[in-house]
Amino acid sequence: MSPIDQLRGGVVISCQPLPDEPDDPMRDPYVQARVAASAVLGGAAGLRINGADDIRAVGELCDVPVIGLIKHGPGPVAITPTAEHAVAAAAAGAAIVAVDATARPRPDGQEFADTVRTVHETTSALVLADVSTFDEGVAAVDAGADAVATTLAGYTADTTGRDGPDLDLLAALVARVPVPVIAEGRYRTSDDVTRALDAGAHAVVVGNAITSPLWLTRRLIGGVTPGLA
Repeated sequence: MSPIDQLRGGVVISCQPLPDEPDDPMRDPYVQARVAASAVLGGAAGLRINGADDIRAVGELCDVPVIGLIKHGPGPVAITPTAEHAVAAAAAGAAIVAVDATARPRPDGQEFADTVRTVHETTSALVLADVSTFDEGVAAVDAGADAVATTLAGYTADTTGRDGPDLDLLAALVARVPVPVIAEGRYRTSDDVTRALDAGAHAVVVGNAITSPLWLTRRLIGGVTPGLA
């Protein structure tokens, strides 16, 4: 059974410090590995981990498939932006490598298909295409991606403005592409997960809503209405 098959019908927990918070105390491989192990103990089918050091640390404690990525640079393409980053994630122990597969220009001037080919030819890892639109998902599969995720829907210039999950994109990709489609992007509740699975998602990724105390605290405090004197 392939690592992607092992995720079928399950919840993948993304264990990452907030990318725009360099002082986030969670930014530590030891910490992330134990957060990940706790998620597995709670029933996570897989993990999504950023950074070679964190991928290695998580691999030492957890025996579920790891979707690995390496965020690098200011963007716009920052999730595993080059083939070199993809190979490094695989070398660190990622069974599946998540790669930005949007239509935006990549920093090395290469195409997404070049990264897919390099990963397939030089490692045993599979490639998960992080996309923001239907057309990007179809193009990613044509380029050889082993699975597609809706990770970047709502986070690109053409897709901003969403607060909740993009279930319409998920359903459209499920109906069109012949590879597994993973739901990711603002999935925060059990109801969100249920709706995604009902729409045909192969698996659902949940991140900050479980693994970021900083994000959770800010969200809670931001919703507090001060009492009247």
